[in-house]
Amino acid sequence: MTFKHEWKTLAWLLGGFLLAFYLPIGHPRFDNAVYESLELLRWYAREHVLLCLVPAFFIAGVISVFVSQASVIRYFGANAVKWKAYLIASVSGSVLAVCSCTILPLFSSIHKRGAGLGPGIAFLYSGPAINILAIILTARILGWELGVARVIGAVVFSIVIGVIMAVLYRREEQEKAAAQMNIVPPPETRPLWQTSLHFFALVGVLVFANWGSPGEDGGFFALVHAWKWWITAGFGVVVAWSLYRMLKVHLAWIVGGAVLIIAVHLIVPGQPLYPFVVGTVLLTLATAFTAGEPREWLESSWDFAKQIMPLLAGGVLVAGLLLGNAGGEGLIPNSWVRSLVGGNSLGANLFASVFGAFMYFATLTEVPIVQGLLSSGMGKGPALALLLAGPALSLPNMLVIRSVMGTQKTVVFVSLVIVMATCSGMLFGWL
Repeated sequence: MTFKHEWKTLAWLLGGFLLAFYLPIGHPRFDNAVYESLELLRWYAREHVLLCLVPAFFIAGVISVFVSQASVIRYFGANAVKWKAYLIASVSGSVLAVCSCTILPLFSSIHKRGAGLGPGIAFLYSGPAINILAIILTARILGWELGVARVIGAVVFSIVIGVIMAVLYRREEQEKAAAQMNIVPPPETRPLWQTSLHFFALVGVLVFANWGSPGEDGGFFALVHAWKWWITAGFGVVVAWSLYRMLKVHLAWIVGGAVLIIAVHLIVPGQPLYPFVVGTVLLTLATAFTAGEPREWLESSWDFAKQIMPLLAGGVLVAGLLLGNAGGEGLIPNSWVRSLVGGNSLGANLFASVFGAFMYFATLTEVPIVQGLLSSGMGKGPALALLLAGPALSLPNMLVIRSVMGTQKTVVFVSLVIVMATCSGMLFGWL
């Protein structure tokens, strides 16, 4: 044994010991920050794991198992028609309406299937950034100027950041393109419409189960919110039909599952989460006990869950400890944040971008947070910077991205988002 080979282990052990030795238990701010981190973790588990992440894992599994590598390469690969690839990736968020964490299984899946770095990054950014309902809420609550600036900035960001990443790593992309030229697509095992129907039915479940309230009683979005669970149930019926017709799951699972879900709905009316959970459990069991593609689908979804969930949980805890959540503050006082985002200086825009990048924002929560900061003196430039950086990034998001594409690419991606958000905020503040 030599110190040269063991110093890293020693450093980790020493660091852990010093952290435990000097842990400031009993200090009000530290104790409150620990409480806020646990509160954020509980809130995340209740609001996002079951309704967001679980459907996202199943969707990622669909891409991995049922969507051929040739199809992903055709539309997103290194040899794909660039304008089509970036266009599809940049507007994907208008369909998905997901947060910075829910997009991760989907990004990981298309990345593994051979998507080019540029379109993949555009998809990664646009997925949580271009949320139609969030854009509308931004325009109605924060003003149409911020709403328009946000949608333009998000679309432009996704394309520009993707292109820059592709240029920076062009040698790697050229090697990927050369390798993909030799890929011979296997024969399709089923009609494309069946796979598409199965995929978009699951996307429908994800989107409408998480449809947020528009904050007003009238209008189309309020109507959709009022009927969201019935719409979700309709997509669930399509998923059940696809399981039987496409994946050859035994009819007993489909009929028995439908009866059980209806029974749970009748026993606990007004609690749609319970039938949703029962349906998810039944889907898991049906695919687990059906050999072939259904089991492969479950195994692939489980692989994504194992890779992503621990990193997300750790990231949420750290983010809550440092920054708190919407209802409280962490080790960094909220007063510091408010004082640092006033005006339209470079420092204010940079801080808003960094703050937004590391804090976790659930879908739609960024709007009331920015509203509160604006009422406390936040400049409109930093407000836009936070709206462009916050929904697309978070500390949990960064940890998972690093595990998918490495430390260097993650640092470059995060830096590009922060720099562009800062510059956009300053420009918007001057207008």
